Amino acid sequence: MAAPLTRPAKTPPPRAASPSDGPAAPKSPGARRGQRRAVTLFMVPFFALFTAVTVLPMFYAAWMSLFREESSGLGFGGTERVFAGFGNFTEALTNEAFLRSFGHIAFYCVLYIPAMVGGALVLALLVDSAMARARRFFQIAYFLPHAVPGLIASLIWLYLYTPGLSPITDVLDALGANWNFFGQDEAIYSVVNISAWQWTGYNMIIFYAGLQAVPREVLEAATVDGSGALRTALQVKVPMIRPTVVLTLLFTCVGAIQLFDAPKLVQLRANTMGEDWSPTMFIYTAAFKGHDYGLAAASSLLLALVAGLLYFVVTKLGNRWKAS
Repeated sequence: MAAPLTRPAKTPPPRAASPSDGPAAPKSPGARRGQRRAVTLFMVPFFALFTAVTVLPMFYAAWMSLFREESSGLGFGGTERVFAGFGNFTEALTNEAFLRSFGHIAFYCVLYIPAMVGGALVLALLVDSAMARARRFFQIAYFLPHAVPGLIASLIWLYLYTPGLSPITDVLDALGANWNFFGQDEAIYSVVNISAWQWTGYNMIIFYAGLQAVPREVLEAATVDGSGALRTALQVKVPMIRPTVVLTLLFTCVGAIQLFDAPKLVQLRANTMGEDWSPTMFIYTAAFKGHDYGLAAASSLLLALVAGLLYFVVTKLGNRWKAS
């Protein structure tokens, strides 16, 4: 029997080449110029604002630091501005109160940074754990303290530190604990508590966002290899978010030396702290109470220099840690 005839397969008609099949056509010089103009247009507002609120004030502060106000006629002849050169910088660098303020901030950082960064990292790991429930609720709950302005938060804690008004002090008195939140040695812990309460939730959100970027297959592989939850958190999750931790440490260190509102309000009750407890408080006192704007300008520039050096050191150490 003859085999049945088979119909040959139809071949699709040739398709016209589309522009997406080949390399993109080069843009015309006019299109490139239009893109550059658009980019420049979007960048102009940022640089204008940056120049107005950062660059120009820095130049003005540098100009003011070269002069000082001197009175004549035993104080009855008014004041005149005289050129002081680097005299204000020398006065600031030899001022014991100004140098002591950096010591206070150094001790503050020793207490504050491990407590805040460590607490934020632990909370982020707990929220990111497989056993966590109601994650969105805890994210919002931990972040709420940061939503309160720093000045308002300091006022709230000032109330909670005041004996006779605070339920915290009443509980401590009932337990027989004698703790003076405004004492000479205890005041710095009160300041650390205010700052940690305000910033722990904020940095927890940053750490949690970094943990969400950790590949799930890496965590599954660690679980298959027999790694427990604690070991996975310390040896897998934390090393993979090192850049996030370094960035948080950088912002925390630079922000710590600019501390002002919390110690300023605590100082109202803790008189042993003094009005020049932190570098920013020293600058504020020199400018608005001592009316020595030259010294205040020189001190602010020295503070900016210290912040830049601190930024450099933390970045170098962070890069070494990330590369290790």
